[in-house]
Amino acid sequence: MDNVNLVLDTFAEYVFFAVPVAGTDLRLVVVWLIVAAVFFTVWLGFPNLWGFKHAIDLVRGKFDHKGDPGEVSHFQALATALSGTVGLGNIAGVAVAITIGGPGATFWMIVAGLLGMALKMAECTLSTKYRHVHADGTISGGPMYVMRDGLAAIRLGGLGKVLAVLFAVFAILGSLGGGNMFQSNQAAAQIANVAGSDTETLGLWVGLGFAVLVGLVIIGGIKSIASVTSKVVPAMAVVYLIACLVVILGNITAVPAAFGQIIGGAFNPDGVTGGIIGVLIMGFQRAAFSNEAGIGSAAIAHSAVKTDEPASEGFVALLEPFIDTVVICTMTALTIIITGVWTTGGDDGVALTSAAFESVLPWFPYVLAICVVLFAFSTMLSWSYYGAKATGYLFGDNRHAENVYKVLFCVFTVVGALGASESILGFSDAAIFAMAVPNILCLYLLSGDLRREVKGYWARVVKGEGAPEDDAEREVARV
Repeated sequence: MDNVNLVLDTFAEYVFFAVPVAGTDLRLVVVWLIVAAVFFTVWLGFPNLWGFKHAIDLVRGKFDHKGDPGEVSHFQALATALSGTVGLGNIAGVAVAITIGGPGATFWMIVAGLLGMALKMAECTLSTKYRHVHADGTISGGPMYVMRDGLAAIRLGGLGKVLAVLFAVFAILGSLGGGNMFQSNQAAAQIANVAGSDTETLGLWVGLGFAVLVGLVIIGGIKSIASVTSKVVPAMAVVYLIACLVVILGNITAVPAAFGQIIGGAFNPDGVTGGIIGVLIMGFQRAAFSNEAGIGSAAIAHSAVKTDEPASEGFVALLEPFIDTVVICTMTALTIIITGVWTTGGDDGVALTSAAFESVLPWFPYVLAICVVLFAFSTMLSWSYYGAKATGYLFGDNRHAENVYKVLFCVFTVVGALGASESILGFSDAAIFAMAVPNILCLYLLSGDLRREVKGYWARVVKGEGAPEDDAEREVARV
């Protein structure tokens, strides 16, 4: 077992390899993600600014067409992808980032979130373009198909196949660990904490409960998952944001000073290791770990959308980092900063956020416990789909292989609730971020194809060609 842990730890160390910068450890995978976010923001002409309204119109169904290939609506695709990113990191990770980097880390977290919008757009546009529509109308899509088919189109088919296999393997490993075991583990711990019990006693029952609920949903595929996430994600976001607003309104006089700390701390940090560079690194790392732009996971969900315009889903995907990082993470940050709990230190982010809630109303930790459970459940739903599609790809779009994976996923849910070693959880986190290496490399290689797709679509929208037409006319046009 010691040898296995050594292998797992070594892999994690390579993926999260860090270099000292201004007294702060900078993980190179974060540099890889942020540089790509900057590149595609410029390359696509800052769509995170001018494409925002169109993205909202798409989610509202303004450009929907009956008969378009796909399985879920734009809103359902967005909700499913968000359920995979909006999770414990929004609660715990933000608190830890502020504890280490100070309030100024929030500013750089927001900047990184805004930049990540274009990167998310890039990966989701191409995944929708190169998806496979099966005879029964179901969809198989994601970066692995972009790598195999997209790179083959530019005579890099051999490289594409290798990258696709690597991505799929990393997706499966990451889904079982960070997207599953870690979620059930943290939910079990939070439930035990609120119940005044211990994880050993409640772990089995929490794990079994999650396994049954997750199993009942994922057996129906993306339509079933999207049906649940389109209800759970808005509900959990509203509950959590209301909880944050109650804390903020309870300390309303401290809000101006909090914003002053955020802006001032971003450029003139006091007592933070590494100074402004240290704060910037903490903010960027938190954003990268939270919205997962560039990882490629969300593109698997977005590719199942009902559309015949790949770039349209790219615009919808713009909203994901904005909601996850700019809205939800910022609300968490404000809650922690105005209550001052971050000055107490500690590395238990959930406990810090819970303390911020409790400072207003003693029973607020119960609300947080509900949010943690909902966040964990929704994350497991999305990652089960990602892992299933990655498994299906490795076995030639085999549905039986996907079903076997779903059973295995539910087993790992119970294992996670009972407790998983730090080595396993660290390894699975590393596998998730290892997905970014082949994914972003592929995006760079297909950047020309991507820009043509986006520009062509936008030109049609400007001319009014993207508006819904008579469905009968569309069917004639297809023929």
